[in-house]
Amino acid sequence: MADTLRRLANTSSFSVLQDKLESWHKDYHVISCDQNLNRCCELIELTAKIQGQLFAILNLTAAEGGHYAGVDTLKTRLLPWLGTCFSMARPSVTDDTSLQLIQDSVEKDRRIRELSASHDSEVQKLDTQLCSTRLQLDHVRAELADAHKELDDTKSKSATTLLATEDEILQLKADLRSAHDQVEIYKRKLGALDDYERQIRLLRDEVSYVSTEKAMLQERLVRSRSPSPLPRLSRSSSPMRSESPTRAQLTHSSRHARLVSRFSDLYAVERLEAQTLLRRYITDLEMVQKIIFIAVVESFKTAKLAYRQFKLRVRKTLSPSHFGPESLEDAAVDYIVRNLDLYDVQSSVNDVINAMNVNPRISFPPEVDFVLISALIRDTCRVAFAMQTLAPPLDLAFASDGELYNEKKYRRSYDSEFTAPLVMHHVWPALMEGDAVIVKGEAVTRRGALWSRSRSQGASPVRSRSLSPSRSLAFKSKRSLSPERLTTSHL
Repeated sequence: MADTLRRLANTSSFSVLQDKLESWHKDYHVISCDQNLNRCCELIELTAKIQGQLFAILNLTAAEGGHYAGVDTLKTRLLPWLGTCFSMARPSVTDDTSLQLIQDSVEKDRRIRELSASHDSEVQKLDTQLCSTRLQLDHVRAELADAHKELDDTKSKSATTLLATEDEILQLKADLRSAHDQVEIYKRKLGALDDYERQIRLLRDEVSYVSTEKAMLQERLVRSRSPSPLPRLSRSSSPMRSESPTRAQLTHSSRHARLVSRFSDLYAVERLEAQTLLRRYITDLEMVQKIIFIAVVESFKTAKLAYRQFKLRVRKTLSPSHFGPESLEDAAVDYIVRNLDLYDVQSSVNDVINAMNVNPRISFPPEVDFVLISALIRDTCRVAFAMQTLAPPLDLAFASDGELYNEKKYRRSYDSEFTAPLVMHHVWPALMEGDAVIVKGEAVTRRGALWSRSRSQGASPVRSRSLSPSRSLAFKSKRSLSPERLTTSHL
């Protein structure tokens, strides 16, 4: 209905009708009779169209009101107006027709009353249902209020429980910290116990070595007290004295086992500590593993070079005053085994860090330094230096990125592609004794390792970083006794 009324208002039909009426009034005496009749018919047609639209709006409005709305208006206004119009149009109405109209009107009134009564009863029923629904709604609201109260009580109880739980958590954290402190104390005690056991083993080795020397001296004393044929026997037995075992030879097996175990500990403990420390600054795990691997390899190279130089200086120092059944080479090795603490490990650490600073395979944030992993480098240099005193010495296997994976030397890491035949990068080197593998290393295998290696080499610039003067001075001030300053008293 609203759309029809809006269209009727927008068309301005009554304005058009008024304009046409005014125009006809002006031209009435000018135009002909036929034209006046045409104008009148046109106005009648326009009026009929407007009345048709108004009756359509009346019908829609009555339909929207339902069966009962607007009945009084139709009875008091529309029906009398229609009767007047029809009586004016057709004044001659018969008595039968009037009686029929009266009967129809009475029948319609009766129906209207019945419909009104039924409408009232339905309205009463709806009011009753509405009241019951409101009562139910009030009951539901009361239950909802009770539920809110219970929820508030539960929240308060939960908050109290949470506070108690937080206190328990704090207490547990304090207990955990104290437990960690006790564990650290026990670890230090265990380390001290290991040092004591190591010293005990060294003392036992020294005792065995002294016992052997004592037996040899007693044998020499007995030979010196024997008759004259002894000098020939002593000359004939003089080559046997050159085969007497030194301290290094006596402790070879124990030192070999201890160094192999220490190398495994470097992988299991110190490597993970250095990896955790580097991950604070470097998010790429692959780069961290490369840095640790290169640090271990460079530590072995530097330690082997330092051992050769140290050995040459010891030989040079011992050669003027050397005497005894063992050779000069054995005496030098034996001296190094007895005085491993004279090794200038800090100088080797500095050389390793300088070598890593110019290594093109690794990169590092400029705000930190490779000194972060100096503990791992220092321990690795000491182990590598001590491994050179063995016969044959222990060394690392040659490794290069993109090489063919060898199951005898390496085991795959957990994130490797187990079907890939090439090594992407190494996590830990393999320990070799000649051509035999003593301890397996760890490698990461991926497909396309050669392509990835060439791309990384082309994208990695060469860095150079020097150690700060303050650190270098501090390192020089803390160095141990150098073999160049050895004297006969120290030997």
